[in-house]
Amino acid sequence: SSVDYERSRMNAAFIAAGSQYKQQLPQLTHNQQVARLYKHSLKTLGSWAVDRRVFNEEATKLRARFDANRNCAPDKANRLLREGKEELQEYTHPDPYRIPFMPGGSMFMRNPPLPMDVCFPDGDLPADAPKVTLNPDMSICKEETGKSAVGQVLVDFTSKSMA
Repeated sequence: SSVDYERSRMNAAFIAAGSQYKQQLPQLTHNQQVARLYKHSLKTLGSWAVDRRVFNEEATKLRARFDANRNCAPDKANRLLREGKEELQEYTHPDPYRIPFMPGGSMFMRNPPLPMDVCFPDGDLPADAPKVTLNPDMSICKEETGKSAVGQVLVDFTSKSMA
C-alpha cells in the first residue's frame, strides 16, 4: 500500500541521515579483539559485583580462563572468541555502571565546553587555551581511535554511546 511505501521511504531517509554521522570502526587484530573482550568482561563484572573483594576474586578467575587458552590454534581461538562474545552478551547487566561524565552517566554534557570560535570569535586565542578538540564524552579527538567528533556527532542514548 502507499502508506507502507511512504513509511519505508522515510525509514530509509532516517537511516541515510544517521549513517552520515556514524564513525567507521577500526579493523582489529585477533589480539586486540581478545583484549577488548577481556576489558568488556571486566566492566560487565564490575556492574554485577559491587563489593571489591568479590570483584577481585571473580576477576582472578576470569583472567585464569583467558590465560588458559593463550597460545591455542587459530581455529580454536576464533571459536573461543565467538563463544566469549556470546557469553558476554548473555551476562550483560540490564543497567550497567556508567562513568558519570560518559554518555548515559548522570553528569553527561552537564557543563559541556564551548567551542573556541564561540568563546573567541575574532580567532585571537590566549596562550593557555586548549590545543585539542574534545568529544562529547570529554575524550580527545583522534582519527586513529575512531572517535573524532569533528562537526556534529550522533549520540545514541539507547545504547548510551557515541555512534
